[in-house]
Amino acid sequence: MTLRIGNASGFYGDRFDALREMLTGGELDVLTGDYLAELTMLILGRDRLKDPGAGYARTFLRQLEECLGLAQERGVRIVANAGGLNPAGLATRVRELADRLGIAVRVAHVEGDDLTAAHPGSLAAHAYLGGFGIAECLRAGADVVVTGRVTDAALVTGPAVAHFGWRPTDHDRLAGAVVAGHVLECGTQATGGNYAFFADRSHDLRRPGFPLAELHEDGTAVITKHPGTGGFVDVGTVTAQLLYETQGARYAGPDVTARLDTVCLTQDGPDRVRISGVRGEAPPPTLKVGLNKLGGFRNEVVFVLTGLDIEAKAALVRAQMEPVLGKVASVHWESARTDRADADTEETASSLLRLVVRDPEQDAVGRALSGAAIELALASYPGFHVLAPPGKGAPYGVFEDVYVPQGAVDQVAVLDDGRRVPVAPAQDTLVLEDPAEPELPAPLSQGPTRRAPLGLVAGARSGDKGGNANVGVWVRTDEAWRWLAHTLTVDRFRELLPETADLNVTRHPLPNLRALNFVVEGILGAGVAAQHRFDPQAKALGEWLRSRHMDIPEALL
Repeated sequence: MTLRIGNASGFYGDRFDALREMLTGGELDVLTGDYLAELTMLILGRDRLKDPGAGYARTFLRQLEECLGLAQERGVRIVANAGGLNPAGLATRVRELADRLGIAVRVAHVEGDDLTAAHPGSLAAHAYLGGFGIAECLRAGADVVVTGRVTDAALVTGPAVAHFGWRPTDHDRLAGAVVAGHVLECGTQATGGNYAFFADRSHDLRRPGFPLAELHEDGTAVITKHPGTGGFVDVGTVTAQLLYETQGARYAGPDVTARLDTVCLTQDGPDRVRISGVRGEAPPPTLKVGLNKLGGFRNEVVFVLTGLDIEAKAALVRAQMEPVLGKVASVHWESARTDRADADTEETASSLLRLVVRDPEQDAVGRALSGAAIELALASYPGFHVLAPPGKGAPYGVFEDVYVPQGAVDQVAVLDDGRRVPVAPAQDTLVLEDPAEPELPAPLSQGPTRRAPLGLVAGARSGDKGGNANVGVWVRTDEAWRWLAHTLTVDRFRELLPETADLNVTRHPLPNLRALNFVVEGILGAGVAAQHRFDPQAKALGEWLRSRHMDIPEALL
């Protein structure tokens, strides 16, 4: 008895046509959509400030307008976290849409995640719920289920629980669904999108198809995609996504803690990867709550420095800006030396000097800053210009996560007929601890080496969790793993990425995946919305690591 669950959205703003593509491309039982991220919750919170009836992903409604009838014809149930901060409001809008289109659908939603009232000063404070509320809605016959803040994997565990009748203590089965859900949640990242070894393949990556999982009652799954769609699915693409935005071997959620160190991936045919062996443990006794706050206002100016005397030009403009910056709460200068000597284009002869300012008051980073920068146009270094005129200062957000007892959240499944069904929190829990260090393989035998980029033998994928970043690094052969496991230590990682030298870095080996997962604490400041660094979500941190040169055994090259 197989349950086929597809995904049609990895973020708010993903490919609009994906819903239709997934409904028409092949067989499905359930179609999910992941619209929420830490930054999205801030965006939706600001929407709600302007309109108390807003706070949900409006794109989802427009997609349903085109595809709700198609889903009904094909018997596909839709589960999406597009409700954001207002799942009840979105459920009402979906019913209104269905009535207008003359389509008979039962719409349910899950609520209880909103803890904003308990966290004064927060724009939005939402607990990450699990899949049992979704399961309750589906068991009651819902055709469309919308939620607020649930874990991304809950969009898969909920339908699996409803379909297979799993209980909260079926930890291994639930963990298998969590792993499958984590692979699906970011859409085309599982089918070749953002893939480190994209240049090695002959597959067409211009428009990767969205992924789907064939789930089985025992918790095993096969990751695949609809026939004829772009991209590809192999052990590498699935490994990359498994490492994305995870930390240690224990991947904790509200329903179960999945042991990533037990995951076994095998190629099951073209564009088919089987996930098996996943073990689960009782979930932690607490739930994560994401707090989004308005941190103040920020502004930035990027000065372009061209040709000779780059350092002297930078020093001059910094000295000229100093008087106006003295009263600003936070001032950050960053130099990107992209210039080359004797360059044959003006752009490659130029360097960028970025000024970022933050302050609780908009005026402090607004006109005073922009006026001071632009007034230098005829009075500063030769060749003065900026990439864009500074604005009046824009609000920025700060993300923080806190934890509350599972029983402190009243999760409710609100059915199509208005009945409210309480969803019990997990009763069987286990305090989260780091597992023992796994046994590593014997080191690779000594032999001749060559100085070369790490990326010639290793893939990587990186991402953000609040102010932290993770960098997952994996290799494709046992021999490469024997080398990587003993060579890429925390000290070597810090040497290769000097920005991490003074930060806390933790290494988590995952031998089954031939992978190392590094967690870098604090590199993103107060989270993506704070725009702490030029790559605020650490999306390319892994690619920077792959570009760094190491002494690599010639046998691996």
